[in-house]
Amino acid sequence: MNPMTGHNPIQPRYDAIVVGARVAGASTAMLVARSGLRVLVLEQSTRGSDTTSTHALMRAGVLQLRRWGLLDRVVAAGTPAIRLTTFHYGGEAIEIPIQPRDGVDALYAPRRTVLDAILADAAVESGAHVIHGARVERLLRDPGGRVCGVAFRGEDGGVRHVAADIVIGADGVRSTVARAVGAATLHTADRPGAYIYGYCRLGVNGTHWHFADRVAAGVIPTNDGTTCVFVGLPPERYQARRFTGFDALFRTVVAENDPGLGRAIGRAERVGKLHPFAGMPGFIRQSWGPGWALVGDAGCFKDPLTAHGMTDALRDAELLANAVTAGTDGALAAYQGERDGFAVEFLRLSDEIASFNWDIERVKGLHHRLSKLMTREYEWVNAFGAGTPFRAGSARSDGRGEPGELNNSHVLV
Repeated sequence: MNPMTGHNPIQPRYDAIVVGARVAGASTAMLVARSGLRVLVLEQSTRGSDTTSTHALMRAGVLQLRRWGLLDRVVAAGTPAIRLTTFHYGGEAIEIPIQPRDGVDALYAPRRTVLDAILADAAVESGAHVIHGARVERLLRDPGGRVCGVAFRGEDGGVRHVAADIVIGADGVRSTVARAVGAATLHTADRPGAYIYGYCRLGVNGTHWHFADRVAAGVIPTNDGTTCVFVGLPPERYQARRFTGFDALFRTVVAENDPGLGRAIGRAERVGKLHPFAGMPGFIRQSWGPGWALVGDAGCFKDPLTAHGMTDALRDAELLANAVTAGTDGALAAYQGERDGFAVEFLRLSDEIASFNWDIERVKGLHHRLSKLMTREYEWVNAFGAGTPFRAGSARSDGRGEPGELNNSHVLV
């Protein structure tokens, strides 16, 4: 038995192979395995390795972790509870307390070193066979062209062929699975922002989101007593200044958002180096076909300024797991339709906000629209999980009740 996965050696065939064991992949694998199907998960990176992330989970994502029995693990890992979020629009600050609802009384922003490991371990405990350090070389197809498995290279350098009824690509924006199946791009966004982020020891009360003249910043408490601080700016400014050093640009943009925040960060202990991200256009891909499906960033990626990527991944993992358990192409088609019922609007709003082509009143309006969309998303996620396990066809793409107004329960945090 492999002590890292808790499973016997690799079997020649599984019901599902998931390529990728981060938020989307591990969640999908866990839920599919909980339904009783045999699942193999192949992840190229090591368990608990870091990756670029905004960390923030919206209320819908926190609700799902609680429903799956994993929120206590996130808390036990030292992830601080966030009970207040503040939006700063120039000199105006709007404080929004997080109100208890449906068993969720706080939000959380775990490091990916924490959350990814929790989800991968939960997949193993649910019966999935998870292998880290495995790289998919190619997909296998039957005589009719349907995807029917993968060839992957393990840490020992050997290549193995494994069959499956479905191969799920949860392997990020540069997805090997998406490329191999020729997944079409259905929607695009072409106004990405550029970002620089890092960590420091900065005592703050809750999350803070800053918006000023063509710049933005975020302050997000996370694990190990650290706070993730990021700045956002137009890509042309990022490119023009990158050769003078990211540290100077980071400090300048923080101060442009809030001089007081700039002084506080200047006094704080920096933990590790700064991480630049030049930005990437958003997209939504065709996310199912004969013998394959995509989830997470492999199927849908949008600008990180709205900090909704991990919540997207958890939502879509549950949708896809439901479809895989149903076992029909019709269920997979419904998965994509349900996903796109939210993803298209999130993509468009994220693109508008990330364009930095707004003044303060306009970005407030965009946030109001985003809040209404998140309210609808939360009600929908809550509805398909309320009282009973998620079953095929139980989710409603139109949400439940009114779309909602900006309120304290599940706004942009």
